[in-house]
Amino acid sequence: MADMSPKKHEMPVQDPNVRRANFSEVALGYTEEDAVAEAKRCLNCKHRPCVGGCPVSIRIPDFIAAVAEGDFEKAYSIITADSSLPAVCGRVCPQETQCEKYCVRGIKTEPVGIGRIERFVADWHMKHSDKAPVKPASNGHKVAVIGSGPSGLTCAGDLAKKGYDVTVFEALHVAGGVLMYGIPEFRLPKAIVQKEIDTLKALGVTINTNVVIGRSESIDELFAEGYEAVFVGTGAGLPTFMKIPGENLKGVYSANEFLTRVNLMKAYKEDADTPVQRAKRVAVVGGGNVAMDAARCAKRLGAEEVYIVYRRSRDEMPARAEEVEHAEEEGIIFRMLTNPIEVLGDEHKNVIGLKCLKMELGEPDEKGRRRPVPIEGSEFNIDLDCVIMAIGTSPNPLIRKTTKGLDTQKWGGIIADDRGKTSREGVYAGGDAVTGAATVILAMGAGKTAASAIDEYIQNK
Repeated sequence: MADMSPKKHEMPVQDPNVRRANFSEVALGYTEEDAVAEAKRCLNCKHRPCVGGCPVSIRIPDFIAAVAEGDFEKAYSIITADSSLPAVCGRVCPQETQCEKYCVRGIKTEPVGIGRIERFVADWHMKHSDKAPVKPASNGHKVAVIGSGPSGLTCAGDLAKKGYDVTVFEALHVAGGVLMYGIPEFRLPKAIVQKEIDTLKALGVTINTNVVIGRSESIDELFAEGYEAVFVGTGAGLPTFMKIPGENLKGVYSANEFLTRVNLMKAYKEDADTPVQRAKRVAVVGGGNVAMDAARCAKRLGAEEVYIVYRRSRDEMPARAEEVEHAEEEGIIFRMLTNPIEVLGDEHKNVIGLKCLKMELGEPDEKGRRRPVPIEGSEFNIDLDCVIMAIGTSPNPLIRKTTKGLDTQKWGGIIADDRGKTSREGVYAGGDAVTGAATVILAMGAGKTAASAIDEYIQNK
């Protein structure tokens, strides 16, 4: 019989006054008792609306039923039949706008904590199981995957399970893409990501790092080497700036650079080879999850005041509600309806402030969000010594500039159909390289869909 408790079982977290001074994981995870109790809130609906809300179509009621019975390894097997990165998804997926959004329990009460249970299952497996996945027999076909972010890893994992000889080419010195360089340790521990990657390697996936496709070698050369299809999952790592005066001053970072220095290069450690400015007063411009990550990292690096500067109101912020709440708990200051117009500097070209305009919301724009309109005569300054721009990213142009016959959007995204097929024969693409910056789980869904299409393409060939 289902547990009809109206609220989710609470996820234990570090105290805000403690965690804002360390990079350890904020959310501590369910105990076995918590996970079983939360699983028993599931009604096991006949029509399974939660599955329709999952971009990788995990059989959610089935794995939750296994957890309710205490069979955690069975639950893991059910999840990993459809998802290559369960420990990652359980931590960073926006379940509130996907699977949990469609949970029947959420109509009158809180939905089942699907993400929390998924995280528990993946963590339990990592802790208790030493059984390596069985490497499938080779089917004799080779596929190249460019980029080892969530879309690339998912595509590689799904193809490896079908017996393909898959090689992943990664430009950086470690695999993981945005999971390694973009998302902070306190949200997604890198040891967790590495374990997920090790599982894929055990399935037979080869990962070559320090290889920049488009420079080290081209897609044409990959085909010449015997790869029968190529998946492009290079993400959207090219930062966007506001093009306002002062953005070239010392102390202005893109969020990508700042987070890469902190997360990938461990700049928060005293003995780190890659430095990062330990500023006292920081402004992060933007309202998405990347902005929250940058602000919370700056606070942990010792900043006394950290501002989120966003030109719309809180209701329009694209960041997850949980990330906004955690940032507020940690002392991040929110300056809503505020738009920067100039970064101010001193005679040594160091940042000393941010000139801003107050805004008000006008008519809705083409996306349905109310357009921010400046209020005349409302200029004011915020005293600072560091500014981090977190207003978006776009795909790196290298692949499109070095690959003949590959159609792209004006803004740089690769044009692909709903199965990842591009204009170039045998080339598929997915994730942020196609859509622009989006979520980890949507990128995984694209990688999964493309893997199926690649399999069909090669088998039919």
